[in-house]
Amino acid sequence: MGEKIYVASDHAGFGLKKHIVAYLKKMGFEAVDLGPHAYDKDDDYPDYALAVSKKVAGGKGRGVLICGSGQGMDRAANKVPGVYASVCWDEESAIVASMHGDVNVLCLGARFVDAASARKILRIWSMREGEVEARHLRRIRKIIRIERENMVGVKKHK
Repeated sequence: MGEKIYVASDHAGFGLKKHIVAYLKKMGFEAVDLGPHAYDKDDDYPDYALAVSKKVAGGKGRGVLICGSGQGMDRAANKVPGVYASVCWDEESAIVASMHGDVNVLCLGARFVDAASARKILRIWSMREGEVEARHLRRIRKIIRIERENMVGVKKHK
């Protein structure tokens, strides 16, 4: 089986999540569904963003999060050190997220991205062809430095 990709959603992303998990498996990834496993209109996106982000920050794979707009999941996931999440809404944004931002958590908005578009975005983001250019790596390292220098109450890593 291929690389692990953890997937989760809130109630708004629940329907799209099923398509994403199936498509990732078809592509050869080990898609791990972290929930929800049943529709609940009261699901809160931060709970699922945290579940996926803990796995990704621990170096256990990458993640895909789905909510209504993608923005809530993005905001919550980016609070976890070591997680670099981005909302993607089309193929071009997926290229930028993958090749410029080295994004390890993809966020999708089920109200704005249908299953066919999600498959295109996933294909681009998941393949990560080529290396991230030096100028982008320089910027990513600056973001990591900002993250480490501003961790309040958390042991800093050197």
